[in-house]
Amino acid sequence: MTTKDKTKEMKTSSPAKAQTSRSLISDVLLNIKDLHVWFELRKWGFRHAGYVRAVDGISFELTNSETIAIVGESGCGKTSLMRTVLLLNRPTKGTVTFESKVINDLKADDLKNYRSHVGYVQQDPYGAMPPFMSIQAILEEPLKINGVKDPVERFNRVKKALEEVKMSPAEEFMAKFPHMLSGGQQQRVVIARAMIMEPRLLIADEPVSMLDASVRVEILKLLRGLQKKHNLGVIYITHDLSTVRYFSEQIFVMYAGQVIEKGNVKQVLQATSHPYTFALLEATSDPDAHNATVQKEVPPGEPPSLVNPPKGCRFHPRCPKMIDGLCNAEMPPDFEPEPGHFVKCWLLK
Repeated sequence: MTTKDKTKEMKTSSPAKAQTSRSLISDVLLNIKDLHVWFELRKWGFRHAGYVRAVDGISFELTNSETIAIVGESGCGKTSLMRTVLLLNRPTKGTVTFESKVINDLKADDLKNYRSHVGYVQQDPYGAMPPFMSIQAILEEPLKINGVKDPVERFNRVKKALEEVKMSPAEEFMAKFPHMLSGGQQQRVVIARAMIMEPRLLIADEPVSMLDASVRVEILKLLRGLQKKHNLGVIYITHDLSTVRYFSEQIFVMYAGQVIEKGNVKQVLQATSHPYTFALLEATSDPDAHNATVQKEVPPGEPPSLVNPPKGCRFHPRCPKMIDGLCNAEMPPDFEPEPGHFVKCWLLK
């Protein structure tokens, strides 16, 4: 099936998506509008067998010095969204605009230039680094790829990057290999590599989920400090709402390829409106030892198939407040219980 046919099918089978009402701001860094990312399935290697609707109609704006947290359980589409911003996946429909330029179809040199402005912090720091390369070689590689030929300049920039992530004296770490560092130090190197090209946008894919609890706060404070110092826009991908309040201005809760609740941190965490967001909050770790034995209620069942998502609200098969004949019949629009707070749920009708 051609791209034209795919787009035609999407227009007929996918409901219209409400756009965010946030006013346009002059310092918008990233603008995603009605983004769809569908992966084609083939039977026997050649016969069309449908699509995996990994991202199914998402819109948002990210400004300079702002952090947006993309929250959701595994399989909700947040990683596919991140890979599309990096242009590892190409949008099936919709637009991705970076600094007022649509980047959907960038080629070769333009793509290389765009990626030099986007830093990426991986979830697994040890798996993200070649074990046979020294820390200096790992950090020099992006500089070599982007044409920094002077070895003295490369050395100075590597040293500066390590010092910015609190790895001093830098010279002592340059000759080491990844296995010689602790988990927190490995993640600091990954952050240094993401920052080495002085990016405008930073994508942090669950940057503290592989770390000890004692190290997580340090890494989040480090990222926050770098954001303020370099005026970065940050997309923070996580499944843990407990860290979001310390590191984000906006929260976007994803479920089955869609954003089902979004707003600023206070609105989403203190005036939670969608049953799925309630479920995520229930699953959040509680530091109070008195609550350690309390049985928490979680929605039954599993997330739906993104090949054949359920009709109506995609959360309705697991929702304890499902309204028969409405939730299972029609996709809810974005309701606005308070200015800037959007919830895709018929309970707010």
